[in-house]
Amino acid sequence: MIAEGRYRMSIAGYIRESMTRSSWIRKMFEEGLKLKARYGEENVFDFSIGNPDLDPPEEFFKAMRKFSGEQVKGAHGYMPNAGFPDVREAIAARVAMEHGVEMHAGHVVMTCGAAGGLNTVLKTLLNPGEEVVVSRPYFMEYAFYVANHNGLLIPADTRPDFSLDMDAIRGAINEKTKAVLINSPNNPTGRVYPEEQIRELADILLEFRSRGQTIYLISDEPYREIIYDGVHVAIILAIYPHSIVVNSYSKSLSIPGERIGYIAVNPSCDGRDELLAGLVLCNRILGFVNAPALMQRIVAELSNVTVDITPYRERRELLAMGL
Repeated sequence: MIAEGRYRMSIAGYIRESMTRSSWIRKMFEEGLKLKARYGEENVFDFSIGNPDLDPPEEFFKAMRKFSGEQVKGAHGYMPNAGFPDVREAIAARVAMEHGVEMHAGHVVMTCGAAGGLNTVLKTLLNPGEEVVVSRPYFMEYAFYVANHNGLLIPADTRPDFSLDMDAIRGAINEKTKAVLINSPNNPTGRVYPEEQIRELADILLEFRSRGQTIYLISDEPYREIIYDGVHVAIILAIYPHSIVVNSYSKSLSIPGERIGYIAVNPSCDGRDELLAGLVLCNRILGFVNAPALMQRIVAELSNVTVDITPYRERRELLAMGL
């Protein structure tokens, strides 16, 4: 019996607590929308969430018109939970070319953006109480994503220049560690981790592998195409065998609201076939079911297209000169 005058909470206690520490960046974004409506969009400068203000490339709109105008039976119905096979083959071909590894459609799962992809990966990998190491500062939603699946996020410090601190990462790893999560180019610092650091990290993880513990390297790469001055983003799949890449088109095509991305699993990954089967299952049971059908068709068509990042570079230079 519940005592008179007392009531059970209407929502889960964990969610109530999470609401109190939810992203202030997201709150700033929502406040910015109100200010733009009040004072005019040209009078408010939004430095909150990574919501691109550049239009998608013209090729996106051409593909949108092409596929939305077609009346093909079943085009908007269910498909395999991993996505359309031909779309996955197209994505696998691009990933293979970029990463220098042999891939095919069976190594790719289409997802509802990188956020959906990360949650699918973490749901598949984590037993309750297992840990994911991440270097800080990090994208704050990572803590929620890991907690969603009863895992623990373990922060490791970075160096003063925000590059990876190998001693800190090694010190954060223990017998409960299931994965190390990296994000390069990094949100929020913009740091691109040099290839030699990724190789050093891979060597550390292989040390643990030699002792019987497989630690997956999860690479969150939505900013991979937003780079300047000939900077090289390390090719994760070619460096560490037990690696998983999560990517989206939110930044590269400037379509964050469309929620389309993918997971690419290293063909040499430990337990690869079971992992891939688990990803497909978790993509479904988390309620994503499958990535948006129309967007799958469009991104497959645009495998070699990106947004023009010239305005981003010009803004960066203007800000740097001002500082």
